[in-house]
Amino acid sequence: MEFKHQSVLLEETVGNLRVKPDGIYVDGTLGGGGHSYAICQQLSAKGSLIGIDQDEAAINAAGNRLQEFKEQVTIIRSNYCNMKRELQKIGITSVDGIVLDLGVSSYQLDNSERGFTYREDVPLDMRMDQRNPRTAKNIVNEYSENELYRIIRDYGEDKFAKNIAKHICMARQEKEIETTGELIEIIKRAIPMKMRAVGGHPAKKTFQAIRIELNQELDVLRNSLDDMIELLNDQGRICIITFHSLEDRIVKTIFKRNENPCTCPPGFPVCVCGNQSKGKVITRKPILPSEEELEMNKRSKSAKLRVFERVKQ
Repeated sequence: MEFKHQSVLLEETVGNLRVKPDGIYVDGTLGGGGHSYAICQQLSAKGSLIGIDQDEAAINAAGNRLQEFKEQVTIIRSNYCNMKRELQKIGITSVDGIVLDLGVSSYQLDNSERGFTYREDVPLDMRMDQRNPRTAKNIVNEYSENELYRIIRDYGEDKFAKNIAKHICMARQEKEIETTGELIEIIKRAIPMKMRAVGGHPAKKTFQAIRIELNQELDVLRNSLDDMIELLNDQGRICIITFHSLEDRIVKTIFKRNENPCTCPPGFPVCVCGNQSKGKVITRKPILPSEEELEMNKRSKSAKLRVFERVKQ
């Protein structure tokens, strides 16, 4: 299957990067290379882009798309949480901008073999990096009822989390749960009939929860953002597109903390903690897709863009 992914908030993201022709930029979620291509178009022969992705299909697709830029582009197969280390390997200690387009690509969703879909009956997989020996099948069949309840409640924000976890555990006592179709039927049985059509597909939230848990998406984001901000040169920017409230909350909180890291009690006349601001939040409210983009790409509906600018003291 051809790798296709329509870049969300493309103009808004690249515009907010304020690309310097001779700058160094990192696309930490390379995907099909849409954002990277738009950045490369603004670079001079001295500028460079490093693309990082853990998905082999994305690496191959982006490599083809960006081949016209030749030596200006370096592509690395890794998770963006390893960005600092991977850049050090190629002699880069600071950059002028970073882009993260979080979530699942259209290719991953539409390629049923990847096991992300809740619209076809295929083997449970959901790995963003297929080198990972563990799949969604392991989580569904091996997690305790309490663990399943926790991830469906916290990562899926599903009010039927407890009942869904209970039904999964009951079903797997009969036989191992192997496919998306089997899991969907179990989830449906756990949700009252009149509630199944509310808020989209009844399995959507549970599938999101399992995918986040398997790929450690929130931990990776939470544990990487401070390092990425540290990588930025003065006036360098990081642009992050999120697709659900859990991601957006993490980005908003960490951006705010880097702008104002002071831990002194509010009543203190002067700061004594010594924590210095790393920069400023550019987007007080997230940038949302335009009506035109929403019409062209329905998957952009939940996208939010937040931007932070590094300001060195």
